[in-house]
Amino acid sequence: MGPKCRNLSRDVKSIQKLLNLNLSRFSPPAPLKCDGIMGQKTADAVFAFQKKVLPPAEPDAVIRPGDNTLLELCTALPGGFNEAVLGILYLNAADEAVNSLITAMADTMAKYNIHTPLRQSHFLAQIGHESGELRFREELASGAAYENRRDLGNTEPGDGPRYKGRGLIQLTGRANYADYSRVNGFKKNIEADPGLAATDDRLCADVAGWFWDSRGLNVFADRDDLESLTRRINGGLNGLEDRRRLLLRAKTLLPA
Repeated sequence: MGPKCRNLSRDVKSIQKLLNLNLSRFSPPAPLKCDGIMGQKTADAVFAFQKKVLPPAEPDAVIRPGDNTLLELCTALPGGFNEAVLGILYLNAADEAVNSLITAMADTMAKYNIHTPLRQSHFLAQIGHESGELRFREELASGAAYENRRDLGNTEPGDGPRYKGRGLIQLTGRANYADYSRVNGFKKNIEADPGLAATDDRLCADVAGWFWDSRGLNVFADRDDLESLTRRINGGLNGLEDRRRLLLRAKTLLPA
């Protein structure tokens, strides 16, 4: 990112947010507008940051994946998983969504032993893709396609729409709703009230953690095996490149 670079909007916006977190270290005239546009103000801010924080390197206002400028910018992030990390990772998420789900997501990761940077990076990449970066808590389709799917436990008329995918990793089918209802620690029967998996912040995050844990997905995260994780969540490799994009961002923001 920088002069004469490709300058994807999401990359520029991320750097603008990181620069604003580092204002006290290089004293620019004013905070940057996080608009994803690589204009002169952003280029000047990168140059000023490099000149002040990274001597004796020659400033060039360019940031490359994993370079010293990016790593130094990330040191301003509070350690571990937090709102600042989530807001930069999910650039498409509304502030309200980040604020409402951050505690539930942190609690979920602690509960299901998603406690290393690598596990967290993979978990956040998967739920980021599945939820459209926290924009969707239930699938947009009606669920009619799941009608009479006995493999999902949908045996009653209307079970398809009633038990369509909900949660940050979409829980689907009466059988899964029933299984989760028996074991969740919130004493919530989502088989009887399936909409709770989308509307209750704690359940929306926790169903994703329960799915992750019940399928043993930490093992694949520990192996850094994105494709196997994606197959076990999605049934195939749909959205693999977006999941990979989010994974690389998470690894940068949550370094081991």
